[in-house]
Amino acid sequence: MAPVIDAAAFEALKFQGDPLADAVVADLVATNRVDLVNEVLEHFRANDQPIPEQLPGPVREFLVATDAPPAWVEPDRIARAYDFFVDDGMHVASVLTFGAMINCYAHARGARALTLTHGLDQPQRRLSETSQFVMNMMGRDAFGSGGSFVPTIQKTRLIHAAVRHFLIASGRWDVEADGVPVCRQDMVGALLIFSVQVVEGMRRIGISVTEQEAQDYYYVWRAAGAMLGIPAEAVPESIEDARELSATVVEAAYGPSPEGVVLTRHLLDLYEGLFPGKLFDGIVAAMVRQVVNPEVADWMQVPDSRGWGRAVGVGTRLVRLLERSEDSSALATTILDRAGALLLGGSVRNLTNGQSTTLSIPTDLRERWEAAGRSPLPPEVGAAAEPR
Repeated sequence: MAPVIDAAAFEALKFQGDPLADAVVADLVATNRVDLVNEVLEHFRANDQPIPEQLPGPVREFLVATDAPPAWVEPDRIARAYDFFVDDGMHVASVLTFGAMINCYAHARGARALTLTHGLDQPQRRLSETSQFVMNMMGRDAFGSGGSFVPTIQKTRLIHAAVRHFLIASGRWDVEADGVPVCRQDMVGALLIFSVQVVEGMRRIGISVTEQEAQDYYYVWRAAGAMLGIPAEAVPESIEDARELSATVVEAAYGPSPEGVVLTRHLLDLYEGLFPGKLFDGIVAAMVRQVVNPEVADWMQVPDSRGWGRAVGVGTRLVRLLERSEDSSALATTILDRAGALLLGGSVRNLTNGQSTTLSIPTDLRERWEAAGRSPLPPEVGAAAEPR
C-alpha cells in the first residue's frame, strides 16, 4: 500500500511554520506592538464581529485573508458532527483530557516546546486552551455567522507564530536539529491525536461511535486544519488514511522524555483533585491507562494500580452494557452523561485553581445540554463565561 504522504514531504513539514502568521508576529515584535494587539484581540470573539479598526494594518490583512473556511466544506456534514457532539461531547471531553493530552506529551519535541513556553507546572493553561478550541469548533454553525470558531483559529495561528518567534530568538531551540517549534508536522500530529485517536479512545472505554459519526468528527478537524494553514496534501481526506498516518507516523514518533513525564505528572495531579480524599487515589491513572496505549503510559510513568485498573475495566464493560440500552433506558443515559459532565465540569472549575475560569461553552451547546440534563456547569457559571 502506498504511503498516505511521501516520507520526505512529511519530514519537510518539520521545517515549516506558518508564513502568513509568522510575518505578522515578526512585524509586531519589530514595531513593539504585541501588547496592543493582545489587548484588542481579547475582545474579538465572534465570526460575524467586525475586525477592530484599531488593529495594525498587517494584523487586519491577516484576519481578512484567513476568515473563510475551505470552499469544500459541506454544511450538512458540519451539522452532523455538531449533533454527534451534542450527544457525546461529554465523552469526547473525557477522552481528550485522559488520553489525548498524554499522547501529546509522548511526543518529545512537542513536550519540550510546551515546557519552554509554559513551564512544566501549568497543565491547566494548555488544557484550558485546548478545551476552548474544541468547544468553539463543535458549536452550532462553528464556521458561520452564529459561531465563534474563526477568531479562535486566527488567534491560535498568531499564538503559535509568537511561540516560534520567541523560542527561536531565545537561542534555546536548535532549528537545524529539531526543525521549527510548533511546525506543520506537529500540527498534523495534534490534529490526528484530537480526532481519530480520540474516537479510538472513546471506543476503548465502551462508548459507541458509529463509523459515520467518526468520519464527520474527523471532517470538522480536517476543515480546522485547513484554516490553521496546514497544506491540504498533508492531511488525509479519508478517515481510513488518517488512521494509517496516525499509526505509522504519529504514534511511531512517541517516546519517553523528561519533559513528557513531568507534564504528565502535573496533569494527573490536576485531575486527581476532582476526587475528594484519598479513597479514589489511582483512579485517574487507571482511566489514562484504559484510554492510551500501555507503552505510552509506561513511557510517561503513569502509575499502574491493579486494583483500580480492574475497577476501570469493569466500568468499561458496564459502559458498553449501558450504551446498548441507552436508547431505551433513561437511567443508563443519565449515568453515562453525568460521568462525562463530572469530568468536564470538574476540569472547568479546577483549571485555574479555584479562580473564575475564562472557558466558555457556546450558548447553543450549553442550552442543548441543559435541556437534556447534561450540562457540566451550573447555568449561572455557563452564562457568566459567555463572550462579552
